[in-house]
Amino acid sequence: MVSQAFADRPNKKLILFDVDGTLTPARQLVSPEMFATLRELRKKYIIGVVGGSDFVKVSEQLSPKGATAITEFDYFFTENGLTAYKLGKPLPSESFIHFVGEERYKPLANFILHYIADLDIPIKRGTFIEFRNGMINVSPIGRNATIAERDEFEAYDKKAHVREAFIKVLEEKFPDYGLTFSIGGKISFDVFPKGWDKTYCLKHVADEKFEEIHFFGDKTYKGGNDYELYQDPRTIGHTVTSPEDTLKILKEEFLS
Repeated sequence: MVSQAFADRPNKKLILFDVDGTLTPARQLVSPEMFATLRELRKKYIIGVVGGSDFVKVSEQLSPKGATAITEFDYFFTENGLTAYKLGKPLPSESFIHFVGEERYKPLANFILHYIADLDIPIKRGTFIEFRNGMINVSPIGRNATIAERDEFEAYDKKAHVREAFIKVLEEKFPDYGLTFSIGGKISFDVFPKGWDKTYCLKHVADEKFEEIHFFGDKTYKGGNDYELYQDPRTIGHTVTSPEDTLKILKEEFLS
Protein backbone atom coordinates (compact mmCIF):
# COMPACT_ATOMS: atom_id res chain seq x y z
CA MET A 1 0.00 0.00 0.00
CA VAL A 2 1.44 3.36 -1.06
CA SER A 3 1.67 5.86 1.83
CA GLN A 4 -0.47 8.95 2.37
CA ALA A 5 2.42 11.05 1.05
CA PHE A 6 1.32 10.10 -2.47
CA ALA A 7 -2.40 9.79 -1.92
CA ASP A 8 -3.08 12.60 -4.40
CA ARG A 9 -1.58 10.72 -7.36
CA PRO A 10 -4.09 8.81 -9.51
CA ASN A 11 -1.42 6.27 -10.49
CA LYS A 12 0.59 4.59 -7.72
CA LYS A 13 3.54 4.00 -10.01
CA LEU A 14 7.05 5.39 -9.66
CA ILE A 15 8.87 6.70 -12.74
CA LEU A 16 12.63 7.17 -12.37
CA PHE A 17 14.90 8.99 -14.80
CA ASP A 18 18.61 9.09 -15.53
CA VAL A 19 19.84 12.66 -16.15
CA ASP A 20 22.49 13.08 -18.90
CA GLY A 21 21.19 11.86 -22.25
CA THR A 22 17.76 11.12 -20.81
CA LEU A 23 16.34 14.33 -19.30
CA THR A 24 19.05 16.71 -20.51
CA PRO A 25 21.91 16.82 -23.00
CA ALA A 26 25.12 15.88 -21.15
CA ARG A 27 25.92 18.47 -18.44
CA GLN A 28 23.38 20.93 -19.85
CA LEU A 29 20.20 22.50 -18.50
CA VAL A 30 16.84 20.79 -18.78
CA SER A 31 14.69 22.23 -21.60
CA PRO A 32 11.46 24.16 -20.87
CA GLU A 33 9.47 21.46 -22.69
CA MET A 34 10.97 18.64 -20.63
CA PHE A 35 10.47 20.57 -17.41
CA ALA A 36 6.82 21.27 -18.21
CA THR A 37 6.25 17.63 -19.18
CA LEU A 38 7.74 16.38 -15.89
CA ARG A 39 5.44 18.70 -13.96
CA GLU A 40 2.44 17.29 -15.84
CA LEU A 41 3.67 13.75 -15.23
CA ARG A 42 3.99 14.39 -11.49
CA LYS A 43 0.30 15.22 -11.27
CA LYS A 44 -0.48 11.62 -12.24
CA TYR A 45 2.55 9.59 -11.09
CA ILE A 46 5.32 9.63 -8.51
CA ILE A 47 8.56 10.73 -10.19
CA GLY A 48 12.24 10.61 -9.31
CA VAL A 49 15.67 11.25 -10.76
CA VAL A 50 18.68 8.92 -10.41
CA GLY A 51 21.93 10.65 -11.36
CA GLY A 52 25.49 9.44 -11.09
CA SER A 53 26.82 12.97 -10.61
CA ASP A 54 26.89 14.78 -7.29
CA PHE A 55 24.03 16.77 -5.79
CA VAL A 56 25.28 20.18 -6.97
CA LYS A 57 25.67 19.16 -10.63
CA VAL A 58 22.32 17.38 -10.89
CA SER A 59 20.55 20.25 -9.10
CA GLU A 60 22.06 22.80 -11.49
CA GLN A 61 20.91 20.85 -14.55
CA LEU A 62 17.36 20.38 -13.30
CA SER A 63 16.77 23.87 -11.87
CA PRO A 64 15.70 26.26 -14.63
CA LYS A 65 15.21 29.89 -13.62
CA GLY A 66 12.80 30.21 -10.73
CA ALA A 67 12.78 26.51 -9.83
CA THR A 68 14.54 24.31 -7.27
CA ALA A 69 15.19 20.79 -8.53
CA ILE A 70 14.81 19.03 -5.20
CA THR A 71 11.20 20.21 -4.89
CA GLU A 72 10.31 19.25 -8.48
CA PHE A 73 10.79 15.50 -7.89
CA ASP A 74 9.34 13.19 -5.25
CA TYR A 75 12.65 11.35 -5.07
CA PHE A 76 15.97 13.03 -5.77
CA PHE A 77 18.84 10.55 -5.97
CA THR A 78 22.38 11.64 -6.78
CA GLU A 79 25.53 9.51 -6.80
CA ASN A 80 23.25 6.55 -7.61
CA GLY A 81 21.20 7.16 -4.47
CA LEU A 82 24.05 7.44 -1.98
CA THR A 83 22.83 11.01 -1.52
CA ALA A 84 19.04 10.80 -1.42
CA TYR A 85 15.97 12.91 -0.74
CA LYS A 86 12.29 12.06 -0.46
CA LEU A 87 9.87 14.97 -0.79
CA GLY A 88 12.77 17.35 -0.11
CA LYS A 89 13.95 15.62 3.07
CA PRO A 90 17.34 13.82 3.29
CA LEU A 91 17.54 10.05 3.59
CA PRO A 92 20.42 8.00 5.11
CA SER A 93 23.75 8.25 3.25
CA GLU A 94 26.91 6.14 2.85
CA SER A 95 30.55 6.99 2.13
CA PHE A 96 32.95 5.64 -0.53
CA ILE A 97 36.04 6.50 1.50
CA HIS A 98 34.63 4.80 4.60
CA PHE A 99 34.06 1.64 2.57
CA VAL A 100 37.44 1.58 0.80
CA GLY A 101 39.61 3.08 3.55
CA GLU A 102 42.25 5.78 3.18
CA GLU A 103 45.18 3.35 2.99
CA ARG A 104 43.62 1.44 0.10
CA TYR A 105 42.32 4.54 -1.65
CA LYS A 106 45.73 6.17 -2.01
CA PRO A 107 47.30 3.39 -4.17
CA LEU A 108 44.17 3.39 -6.35
CA ALA A 109 44.25 7.17 -6.86
CA ASN A 110 48.01 7.17 -7.50
CA PHE A 111 47.70 4.41 -10.10
CA ILE A 112 44.87 6.22 -11.90
CA LEU A 113 46.83 9.47 -12.09
CA HIS A 114 49.99 7.71 -13.32
CA TYR A 115 47.98 5.86 -15.95
CA ILE A 116 46.40 9.09 -17.22
CA ALA A 117 49.80 10.82 -17.25
CA ASP A 118 51.12 8.14 -19.61
CA LEU A 119 47.97 8.05 -21.74
CA ASP A 120 48.42 9.28 -25.31
CA ILE A 121 45.14 10.99 -26.22
CA PRO A 122 44.54 14.16 -28.31
CA ILE A 123 43.95 16.58 -25.41
CA LYS A 124 43.94 16.68 -21.62
CA ARG A 125 42.38 19.36 -19.45
CA GLY A 126 41.94 19.04 -15.68
CA THR A 127 40.20 17.31 -12.75
CA PHE A 128 40.98 13.73 -13.73
CA ILE A 129 39.62 12.27 -10.48
CA GLU A 130 36.51 13.80 -8.94
CA PHE A 131 35.94 12.59 -5.41
CA ARG A 132 32.29 12.18 -4.45
CA ASN A 133 30.44 10.87 -1.43
CA GLY A 134 29.54 7.48 -2.88
CA MET A 135 32.11 7.04 -5.64
CA ILE A 136 34.99 8.53 -7.58
CA ASN A 137 34.58 9.71 -11.15
CA VAL A 138 37.58 9.19 -13.46
CA SER A 139 38.02 11.16 -16.67
CA PRO A 140 40.99 10.55 -19.01
CA ILE A 141 40.47 13.94 -20.69
CA GLY A 142 39.53 15.77 -17.47
CA ARG A 143 36.19 17.13 -16.31
CA ASN A 144 37.21 20.71 -17.13
CA ALA A 145 36.82 19.98 -20.84
CA THR A 146 34.39 22.19 -22.76
CA ILE A 147 31.19 20.82 -24.28
CA ALA A 148 32.84 20.74 -27.72
CA GLU A 149 35.86 18.92 -26.32
CA ARG A 150 33.57 16.43 -24.57
CA ASP A 151 31.84 15.68 -27.87
CA GLU A 152 35.18 15.23 -29.62
CA PHE A 153 36.44 12.85 -26.93
CA GLU A 154 33.25 10.81 -27.02
CA ALA A 155 33.65 10.31 -30.79
CA TYR A 156 37.34 9.47 -30.33
CA ASP A 157 36.58 7.01 -27.51
CA LYS A 158 34.04 5.12 -29.62
CA LYS A 159 36.93 4.16 -31.90
CA ALA A 160 39.85 4.03 -29.47
CA HIS A 161 37.98 2.51 -26.47
CA VAL A 162 40.11 4.47 -24.02
CA ARG A 163 37.73 4.14 -21.08
CA GLU A 164 37.05 0.47 -21.75
CA ALA A 165 40.79 -0.35 -21.77
CA PHE A 166 41.35 1.77 -18.65
CA ILE A 167 38.66 -0.13 -16.75
CA LYS A 168 40.11 -3.49 -17.77
CA VAL A 169 43.51 -2.49 -16.38
CA LEU A 170 41.94 -1.33 -13.08
CA GLU A 171 39.96 -4.56 -12.73
CA GLU A 172 43.17 -6.55 -13.17
CA LYS A 173 45.23 -4.30 -10.85
CA PHE A 174 42.71 -4.07 -7.99
CA PRO A 175 40.72 -7.33 -8.07
CA ASP A 176 40.30 -7.52 -4.29
CA TYR A 177 38.85 -4.02 -3.76
CA GLY A 178 35.23 -5.04 -4.35
CA LEU A 179 34.68 -2.25 -6.86
CA THR A 180 32.48 -1.78 -9.91
CA PHE A 181 33.59 0.32 -12.90
CA SER A 182 30.82 1.84 -14.99
CA ILE A 183 31.00 4.04 -18.10
CA GLY A 184 28.71 7.08 -17.97
CA GLY A 185 28.39 10.36 -19.86
CA LYS A 186 30.78 11.34 -22.63
CA ILE A 187 34.18 11.58 -20.94
CA SER A 188 34.37 9.52 -17.77
CA PHE A 189 33.58 6.39 -15.80
CA ASP A 190 32.44 5.85 -12.22
CA VAL A 191 34.16 3.71 -9.60
CA PHE A 192 32.09 2.51 -6.65
CA PRO A 193 31.65 -0.50 -4.33
CA LYS A 194 29.81 -3.48 -5.78
CA GLY A 195 26.08 -3.06 -5.24
CA TRP A 196 26.36 0.75 -5.15
CA ASP A 197 25.22 1.09 -8.76
CA LYS A 198 21.89 2.77 -9.57
CA THR A 199 19.94 -0.14 -8.05
CA TYR A 200 21.06 1.27 -4.70
CA CYS A 201 18.26 3.84 -4.98
CA LEU A 202 15.66 1.06 -4.79
CA LYS A 203 16.48 0.61 -1.09
CA HIS A 204 14.96 4.02 -0.50
CA VAL A 205 11.63 3.24 -2.19
CA ALA A 206 11.04 -0.34 -1.01
CA ASP A 207 8.76 0.70 1.84
CA GLU A 208 6.26 2.35 -0.50
CA LYS A 209 5.16 -0.82 -2.34
CA PHE A 210 4.61 0.94 -5.67
CA GLU A 211 2.48 -0.91 -8.22
CA GLU A 212 5.27 -0.54 -10.78
CA ILE A 213 8.67 1.14 -10.99
CA HIS A 214 9.69 2.41 -14.42
CA PHE A 215 13.20 3.55 -15.28
CA PHE A 216 14.33 5.64 -18.26
CA GLY A 217 18.01 5.62 -19.23
CA ASP A 218 20.26 6.00 -22.26
CA LYS A 219 23.25 3.86 -21.17
CA THR A 220 21.34 0.64 -20.58
CA TYR A 221 23.88 -1.63 -22.30
CA LYS A 222 26.18 -3.88 -20.23
CA GLY A 223 28.94 -1.68 -18.83
CA GLY A 224 26.80 1.46 -19.03
CA ASN A 225 25.83 3.14 -15.78
CA ASP A 226 22.08 2.60 -16.37
CA TYR A 227 22.40 -1.13 -17.07
CA GLU A 228 21.87 -2.58 -13.58
CA LEU A 229 18.75 -0.55 -12.80
CA TYR A 230 17.39 -1.04 -16.31
CA GLN A 231 17.57 -4.83 -16.15
CA ASP A 232 16.67 -5.22 -12.46
CA PRO A 233 13.56 -7.42 -12.05
CA ARG A 234 12.01 -4.77 -9.80
CA THR A 235 11.89 -2.22 -12.63
CA ILE A 236 10.37 -1.85 -16.08
CA GLY A 237 13.19 -0.46 -18.22
CA HIS A 238 12.94 2.03 -21.08
CA THR A 239 15.97 2.67 -23.28
CA VAL A 240 16.10 6.15 -24.79
CA THR A 241 18.52 7.80 -27.19
CA SER A 242 17.99 11.44 -26.21
CA PRO A 243 15.78 13.78 -24.16
CA GLU A 244 13.56 14.12 -27.24
CA ASP A 245 13.10 10.35 -27.25
CA THR A 246 12.17 10.46 -23.55
CA LEU A 247 9.54 13.13 -24.25
CA LYS A 248 8.07 11.06 -27.08
CA ILE A 249 7.65 7.96 -24.88
CA LEU A 250 6.22 9.94 -21.97
CA LYS A 251 3.63 11.64 -24.16
CA GLU A 252 2.64 8.44 -25.99
CA GLU A 253 2.62 5.98 -23.06
CA PHE A 254 2.06 7.99 -19.87
CA LEU A 255 0.36 11.26 -20.74
CA SER A 256 -1.92 10.38 -23.65
